[in-house]
Amino acid sequence: MFRIPCPHCGLRNVSEFRHVGEARTRPDPHTATPEQWRAYLYEQRNVAGWSVESWYHGSGCRQYIGVERHTVTNETRPIARAPESGHAAAGSASPDAGAPDADSAS
Repeated sequence: MFRIPCPHCGLRNVSEFRHVGEARTRPDPHTATPEQWRAYLYEQRNVAGWSVESWYHGSGCRQYIGVERHTVTNETRPIARAPESGHAAAGSASPDAGAPDADSAS
């Protein structure tokens, strides 16, 4: 187990969070090609070292936060602002708010 520095709640156990993934820019849903969506959804850098990630604090403030985490040692450090990903930039408390099909109401 390791602890994550939440900017709203302080240092908390990782079990309170849901790992969202690497922080990356979400393609524009109106102009993205299927290949761009596929790359966004399935291709990860998977570095052995420091990585900027998004986490959802479901058992706390229910906010998306950005954390820099060393993927080998799980050492964490806060970042100055939330990463510019589809999840963190949305600022929504719903974990599915950034999903490509979240806007469809069928």
